[in-house]
Amino acid sequence: MSDDRKGEAWTQGPELSREAAKAQSERSRQAGEGAESATPEDVRLAQVRMMDRWIGGVLAEQRRSRRWKIFFRLLFAGFLLAGLALTAYGLFLAQSPDAADGDRHLGIVDVEGAIDADGPASAERIIEGLHRAWSDDAAEAVVLRINSPGGSPVQSQRVYEEIRYLQSQGGKPILAVVEDIGASGAYYMAAAADRIYASPSSLVGSIGVISASFGLEEAIDKLGVERRVFTAGENKAFLDPFSEIAPDQRAFWQSVLNATHQQFIEAVKAGRGDRLSNDPQLFSGLIWTGQQAMDLGLVDDIANLEQLSRQRLGDISLKEYTPALDPWAVFTDRLTSAAAHWVGLEAPTSPLRYQLP
Repeated sequence: MSDDRKGEAWTQGPELSREAAKAQSERSRQAGEGAESATPEDVRLAQVRMMDRWIGGVLAEQRRSRRWKIFFRLLFAGFLLAGLALTAYGLFLAQSPDAADGDRHLGIVDVEGAIDADGPASAERIIEGLHRAWSDDAAEAVVLRINSPGGSPVQSQRVYEEIRYLQSQGGKPILAVVEDIGASGAYYMAAAADRIYASPSSLVGSIGVISASFGLEEAIDKLGVERRVFTAGENKAFLDPFSEIAPDQRAFWQSVLNATHQQFIEAVKAGRGDRLSNDPQLFSGLIWTGQQAMDLGLVDDIANLEQLSRQRLGDISLKEYTPALDPWAVFTDRLTSAAAHWVGLEAPTSPLRYQLP
């Protein structure tokens, strides 16, 4: 068997001459004797070298840590500078008016996006813009430039009532121009204006109230989830989407919607008067084009903002009076809102909306 293994290539090492084998054995012996005969100085030097390597590793790790700290500080400084730049732009550049100071112009107040107390189209911001334009003697008229699907009933009512108050002071018309959409709560505001204008393809109307939710009680039963809600008052949680709504609760909530809808109808009638048609669908929640809305008396004329300016002033002369938004505040508000949403701490809002679904 040993003779067979000699013939296998994998068992064979390199052939050494007698002199080479003797030299290799001598080197191995001397290495062993050297290790056994190491002096304290040799040991100390070996320890010093080991300590140097350890210190070098620590210093390298500290350098990496400092680099990351510098990176994050620069990143934070970049965000801070960007926020300051956006704020400066919003305060000084974005407010640059088209019309020169003292020139006759239309004073523009924007109603942009969903109407909400915490959004750009809040009653506070719109009312401030109305007063700015109203108090400027060079503003020939105050114009609500509307591009909104509606929103909060209370915010819409506040703007409506403020427009009516300014009208009672006399001296300057308040107009509304609908761009892409002026629906529901946005139309509620517009109804207070002296005249309403829209483009042929604008969407106008949707005079109604909506409250939308989900019924998920069967879904959590199938998932084996138990809903625990503690209340004082048998109807306190009747709008909870995970609980069944009783027929009397459904009837009560419908009465709330009907009462809110009636407030909307009465406000539109007070603002538009006998200009409204007798179409039975007028207050059904339907939405119409600008041309259809004019036939129904919801709109007075077909014209966009530029055409309106030429009609009243002979030229396009506009000046923005809507209070500028602080971009940094908008960013932080959205960040805070997103964080609140994820942890379930969103600010409460009314479930009733003068808004398109």
